[in-house]
Amino acid sequence: MSIRPAPSERSLTEMSRDRLRETLAALGEPKYRADQVYKWIFARGVRDFDAMTDVPKALRQKLVEGGYTIGRVYVERVRESVDGTRKVQFRLSDGAAIESVLIPMPGGVFTQCVSSQVGCAMDCQFCYTGKLGLSRHLTAGEIVDQVVTARAAVPPEGRIDHVVYMGMGEPLHNFDAVAESIGSLCDKDGVALSHKRITVSTSGLVPQIDKLGQTAPVNLAISLNATTNEVRDRVMPVNKRWPIEALLESVRKYPLPPRRKLTFEYVLLGGVNDSDEDARRLLKLLRGMAARVNLIPWNPFSGPAYERPSDERVRAFQRILLNRGLTATVRVTKGLDIDAACGQLGERPAA
Repeated sequence: MSIRPAPSERSLTEMSRDRLRETLAALGEPKYRADQVYKWIFARGVRDFDAMTDVPKALRQKLVEGGYTIGRVYVERVRESVDGTRKVQFRLSDGAAIESVLIPMPGGVFTQCVSSQVGCAMDCQFCYTGKLGLSRHLTAGEIVDQVVTARAAVPPEGRIDHVVYMGMGEPLHNFDAVAESIGSLCDKDGVALSHKRITVSTSGLVPQIDKLGQTAPVNLAISLNATTNEVRDRVMPVNKRWPIEALLESVRKYPLPPRRKLTFEYVLLGGVNDSDEDARRLLKLLRGMAARVNLIPWNPFSGPAYERPSDERVRAFQRILLNRGLTATVRVTKGLDIDAACGQLGERPAA
């Protein structure tokens, strides 16, 4: 399959509401029938035309006979961590696998971390997904279907409240599909999320950051992870194309909605980027920005020779930021026992 697969012309999951209306109009159906079908697929998550009880049997038969399908991803396995985190492995129609994570939050809700690619081309040295390389982009339907389908893995009393594009892949490398998927996720008759409950994380693709700001008013998270170009070049090769100065210049222009802040993700690598001097440089880099820093102690996997910093070192780094008035949190590691923590996603080789 191409690295940019063409969406299936017969998959209703790949269709926007307008395109679904056009498709059913060609079958001689009125607009409201398309709206009914759309709600069944995206709001209720059905996979069987026969479950659409208020849709005429004749129309359901037309769809079956016309070769139309529902669903782009299929749950292969759900693993649950001791802390309640759930990692969902999806199998795609071409046999590829992706992973998504459901993170429990206060109040019985979940944040879902969705994937945008099979693998990743960015080659960040501290990330397992980045070491897999890129197999292909996901279609918009495959991205949205992760959310629609994962609802079955949430406890009956829970719900998916936020979506973060922080799973496998660099979202802005697959810009068109990601932008289209955001539109579908925010449709009021579908998944019905608001833009303020969606966050897109990027390693720093500068032109696409500008484009995202013009396309969708979602939250932006920047995976920074270093305070000098020398270190960032080593741990994040994307920095050789768009160094820290160019990245921050772009981010400063991002059109933040009122009362929202940019998030800077900073993976702490013991002895690499976690010194007091790094913390002081980080303060200088972010001076004057409406920003928060999310500190992430490195989550280990087999391969790179990094170390997770001690809790004392993490707290010391955070304290320097807090003492100068910068909002800085330490991400609570969840799902570590099932390889679901930040930087650990990706199908492992069979033992």
